[in-house]
Amino acid sequence: MLLKTFRWAFVVTALGLAAGVLYDGWTALGIVAILSVLEISLSFDNAVINAGILKKMNAFWQGIFLTVGIVIAVFGMRLVFPVLIVAISARLGPWNAVHLALTDKDRYQELVTDAHPSIAAFGGMFLLMIFLDFVFEDRDIKWLGWLERPLAKLGSVDMLSVCIALVVLLVSATTFGAHAHQHGGTHADKAETVLLAGIAGLITYMVVGGLSGFFEQRLENEEEREHEAQEAAQRSGRRDTPVKLAGKAAFFMFLYLEVLDASFSFDGVIGAFAITNDIVLMALGLGIGAMYVRSLTVYLVRQGTLDDYVYLEHGAHYAIGALSVILLVTIQYQINEIITGLVGVVLIGASFWSSVRRNRALRTAS
Repeated sequence: MLLKTFRWAFVVTALGLAAGVLYDGWTALGIVAILSVLEISLSFDNAVINAGILKKMNAFWQGIFLTVGIVIAVFGMRLVFPVLIVAISARLGPWNAVHLALTDKDRYQELVTDAHPSIAAFGGMFLLMIFLDFVFEDRDIKWLGWLERPLAKLGSVDMLSVCIALVVLLVSATTFGAHAHQHGGTHADKAETVLLAGIAGLITYMVVGGLSGFFEQRLENEEEREHEAQEAAQRSGRRDTPVKLAGKAAFFMFLYLEVLDASFSFDGVIGAFAITNDIVLMALGLGIGAMYVRSLTVYLVRQGTLDDYVYLEHGAHYAIGALSVILLVTIQYQINEIITGLVGVVLIGASFWSSVRRNRALRTAS
C-alpha cells in the first residue's frame, strides 16, 4: 500500500534529481534535495487538511487531485506563480518575467521580495478564515476542550469569523503594512497593498468555499436517502459504502483544495529564495516536495488515519492558524523557515500523541 501510493513520488524524485544534475551539476542536486525537504516539512499540515476534504470525494475526483491537481501544484504554484507575481508587481510581460528569472536572478529575487506583502496578506487571510471557521464550529470531538468549548459558543454569532479576519487585516495593514521593508532597506507604505490583497484572499475563500458548501448541501438529502439504503442493506446482510462527493460538488471542492494548496505553498515558495534564486531549481525541488504531500494526502485517506487519530485534524488547523499569523507578521519582519516548519510539526505531533493516548484509554475502558 505504501509503495503503491508513493510510487509516483519516487519516480518524480528520481527524475527531478537527475534533471538538477543535468541542469547545473552536483551542487544543483543538493539544492533540489534541500528544497524538497523544505516543502515537505512546511506542508505536512497541508496533507492532513487536504485528507479531511479529499475523503469526502469519490475515487474519480481523488484521481483528478493526484493527476491534474499535481500539474497545477507543480507547474502552477511552483513555476508559474513566482514568475506571475514578478510580472504583475514589476508590470512586465510574462515572457519578459521568464527571461528575467533566467538571466538576471538577483533582480528577479528583488522583485519577488518587493511583492511579498501582497502575497503574505492574501495567503494569511485565506488560511486565517480556514482556522477561524474550524474553531468556531461546535464539534463532538474536542482536543483542547478548555479552549474549544467557549470558542464554539462564540461561533453561534453570525459572521464572527469574517469580522475577526477583517479586524486582523486592518491591524496588519496599519502596523506591518505601513512599515514593510523593501529591497535595499528603504521603507514604503504598503498599507493599501496589504488591504487589497487581504480582501482578495478573504473573497477567494468565501467564493470558493461557499460554492463547494452550496453543492455539498444540495447532496445532503441524497446522502440521507443513501444512508437509509445502507442501513437497510446492512440489515439484509449486504455491504455498501458511503456516498462520496461527485459532479459539481466535487468540482468546487477540488477548486477549494487547489486554492488551499496555493495558500499553503506561499511560505514554501518565499522560503525557497533563502536557498536559491534559480527558478528552475526552485520548481524542481518544490515540485518533488509537492508530489510527496499529494501522495501523503491520499495515503491518509485510504488508510483511514484521520478516523483512527481523531485529533490530527485539530492539530493541523491550529498549525494553519499559526501559519496565517506568521505570514502576516512576515509583511514587516523576517521569520526563519525552520521556525515556520517546526510550529506545524510540533502542533501536529502533539495532536497525534493525544490521539494515541485517547485510543489507549478507550481500549483500556473496553
